[in-house]
Amino acid sequence: MEFYGLIGEKLGHSYSPQIQQRLLELLGVQGGYKLFEIPKDKIGGAAAAIRLLGIKGVNVTIPYKQELLRQVDALSPEAEALGAVNTLLLQEDGSLYGANTDYFGFGRMLASADIPVRGKVCVVLGAGGASKAVLAYLKDAGARMIYLVSRDPARPVSLPNGVCVTHVGYSQLDALKGDVLINTTPVGMYPNTGISPVAPEVIAQFDALVDLIYNPTETEFLRLGRGMGKTTCDGLYMLVAQAAKSQEIWQGRPVEEAVIRQIYGEMKEELAR
Repeated sequence: MEFYGLIGEKLGHSYSPQIQQRLLELLGVQGGYKLFEIPKDKIGGAAAAIRLLGIKGVNVTIPYKQELLRQVDALSPEAEALGAVNTLLLQEDGSLYGANTDYFGFGRMLASADIPVRGKVCVVLGAGGASKAVLAYLKDAGARMIYLVSRDPARPVSLPNGVCVTHVGYSQLDALKGDVLINTTPVGMYPNTGISPVAPEVIAQFDALVDLIYNPTETEFLRLGRGMGKTTCDGLYMLVAQAAKSQEIWQGRPVEEAVIRQIYGEMKEELAR
């Protein structure tokens, strides 16, 4: 029996246990996935606790993605570029390996909706932590131009290594036409549904809309886009895909796309109830 879990401060509404337990079942792994709520004054001992308890794999969520990065022995290139980890692997020699699977989850999300970014103009709404993996992927995938939109474009933002963006404010969106519009803000998330981070006039200027929000699966932002005939993609697929990437790291073998699609479908049905 192998043990896995999620480290965070407040985890009451996390879908990770359900998704990861289902992944373990479909992969034929005898394992359990638990929640580990750790107060901020105790997080400094997290790595030592993982080693002591022999927990093979751990996911990390806010606010500890940067703190755990400082406690691991080795990092994936993506985690190093983003300055954050969300997946830890306890290796056989007792060392901890840190990775960031949000990067891969976002890429698989785009592929699932057949949204290409190579040579495209991509606009990212929100300059918070959620935008970092998106920006890094867009750069690596060959986006022609990346715009980062925030409330205060004059304020410096922390960007992933090697990423260059044009930083603009929301007031400048009316004059901006592009290919892919990506929402990384919480605007429209449950329970504050029914609102969009941008007006319909802005949405009309893009071919595809992507929302990292997964509850509800169809936000007002995506609903408006779908009504205009745009290609849309919700954040639930990214949530499942990044979890699957964690399993690939822990198990040392690939997770088939069919498995991701199956769990995505199951979760989508549950969230619709």
